[in-house]
Amino acid sequence: MNDVLRLEAIAKSYNPGTPAAVSVLSDLDLAVGRSEVVALVAPSGAGKSTLLHIAGLLDTPDAGRVVLEGRDMTGLPDRARTAARRERLGFVYQFHHLLPEFTALENVVLPQLANAVPEGRARDRARDLLDRVGLSARARHRPAEMSGGEQQRVAFCRALANGPALLLADEPTGNLDPATSDHVFAVLMDLVRDTGLSALIATHNLDLAARMDRIVRLDARPARA
Repeated sequence: MNDVLRLEAIAKSYNPGTPAAVSVLSDLDLAVGRSEVVALVAPSGAGKSTLLHIAGLLDTPDAGRVVLEGRDMTGLPDRARTAARRERLGFVYQFHHLLPEFTALENVVLPQLANAVPEGRARDRARDLLDRVGLSARARHRPAEMSGGEQQRVAFCRALANGPALLLADEPTGNLDPATSDHVFAVLMDLVRDTGLSALIATHNLDLAARMDRIVRLDARPARA
């Protein structure tokens, strides 16, 4: 299986060399295969968000390599890392972070326009994605006019708008009630499977984690380096 993402010997600490130094990750290896959905399960303070930020090229490790689709991203300049994030990575968070002044359709169109996709094609892509998650009738609604589950489904569509190779999700259903969470997660999994996407999904919900291909667990580390 070809790996879409490889993290090799990753180390990360904050305030290094000071009495307040905190080691978050040390000698961490992780791979996500093509079309594989991996659950990341970790207690609070174990470095889950830091790992996702490093995998998503939002933060840099102190040591180790981040390899995305066979390309070492670790030492690249900011412009190249930004382009890789925009073109090859999709992000979903616990809160949807939709732009409130724009409709569901526009929220899915905007990242495509930022990627130089012609507007007509971007709108067609947005409509197709919204239809896949059952939101065609809500395309012209703004976030305040939608339920929490509907807003999160729009966030899924936005994350997939540019056809990424890898989806990174941090507690994507953590802000929803159990029934809505289960439904929204099922929608996400269908969307990921239908598009052949790879995904690394952090969750505290072991029932949801068990529905993915593989579970990776992070252990909490001592507070001081």
